[in-house]
Amino acid sequence: MPAKLSVNLNAVAMLRNRRGLPWPSVTGLGRIALEAGACGLTVHPRPDQRHIRFSDVPEIRALLDDEFPDREFNIEGFPTEDFLMLVEENQPEQVTLVPDDPAQATSDHGWDFAGQGEFLKPIIARLKKQGFRVSLFADPDPGQVPAAAALGADRIELYTGPYGGCMMIPKRPLSSWKNLAKRRRPPPRTGLASMPVTI
Repeated sequence: MPAKLSVNLNAVAMLRNRRGLPWPSVTGLGRIALEAGACGLTVHPRPDQRHIRFSDVPEIRALLDDEFPDREFNIEGFPTEDFLMLVEENQPEQVTLVPDDPAQATSDHGWDFAGQGEFLKPIIARLKKQGFRVSLFADPDPGQVPAAAALGADRIELYTGPYGGCMMIPKRPLSSWKNLAKRRRPPPRTGLASMPVTI
């Protein structure tokens, strides 16, 4: 399966919020990314709305529906009831569940599928019943693939923090990437596919 780019708009929103002005425009830069060939847009609305605001989500949905109906919307976040209601109201093609504490600065680990599986199962079932594809944020370990599939997930998104954190060390990023690439692929019966790359 070829890689597909879904552009994450959080940093754009964070800069807008910091300035206290209506620009840079989240939808305006989302449009530029889509016109340049991006396959979709990603947002991570956090409870404190420090970057993407809840009011941005329907505007991005409308942009995709009106101008780019062949592209995808991916909403990611920790599955509180408020988050799930936001998702249900805005009908993304994909929902990515992330194990962030609401106060975390950014994502820094994947789900503990063994310890949190019973928490995730009904949430995944609820989302899939409405036709959303479900992706789970996972640590880059081969055992995570069948574990995520067993919970009903369609995809996983790999946590690449260690790879990103070693970019200034010669040869280490390539080594880290090769380790990720060597992970065995899921057997066909799992139904898991690669997560579109988000930046």
